Amino acid sequence: MSVFANLVESLADLLQPLFGTGAAAAAIVLFTALVRLLVHPLSRAAARGQKARSALQPRIAELRRKHARNPERLQRAVLELHAEEKVSPLSGCLPSLCQLPAFFLLYHLFSSSEIGGRANELLAHRLFAAPLGERWADALGDGGPFGDAGLVYAGLFVLVAGVAAFGYRLTKRTMAAQPPLPAGEGEQVPGLGAVTKVMPFMSFFTLVTVAVVPLAAALYVVTSTTWSAVERAVLYR
Repeated sequence: MSVFANLVESLADLLQPLFGTGAAAAAIVLFTALVRLLVHPLSRAAARGQKARSALQPRIAELRRKHARNPERLQRAVLELHAEEKVSPLSGCLPSLCQLPAFFLLYHLFSSSEIGGRANELLAHRLFAAPLGERWADALGDGGPFGDAGLVYAGLFVLVAGVAAFGYRLTKRTMAAQPPLPAGEGEQVPGLGAVTKVMPFMSFFTLVTVAVVPLAAALYVVTSTTWSAVERAVLYR
């Protein structure tokens, strides 16, 4: 944790001439961008996997018709098809999973009053009027939603809502191009309908995350979510 704190402090010192008191916030945005650049090859692989899975849909539909009365045989046949075509059903999860350690490091770093036996100086840094170690609830208790810190969060919420709306439209468009496959006898796969309805709204859950984590971690989430939206628009076009 001390090594990570030193990294953030070094980035903040580097950006100090450009961003002044907001250097630590800018360092978090830069750190997030670096993480996303490292994960980008996995994102490209996930996009290729998604396109490959889409191409397999007619063959999977045929397997569903062929093994409609034997769910276990159908499952094996679908797995064998994915293995034969070298397509992983879980490849789309890897970019998100690989980012979790970075998010939890930031969360812990800006939730701790001490790092390596000394006071955590990063907690003194701010994004405009909002301390990076505080949460939305702290901003509400110190000036309310329209106080100086509250307005910082208001700006983040507006940004996240815009990105979420963009992600919603993108997800709807992607899912419309891949309608759910029937499990047999014209019925949908059990539970798939509910997942299909909820999936486009997943982007809006970011609003909840931003509201409950320290501002530094919220900046990571906002930056990463925005990056993901742009990345998806480019890779899945």
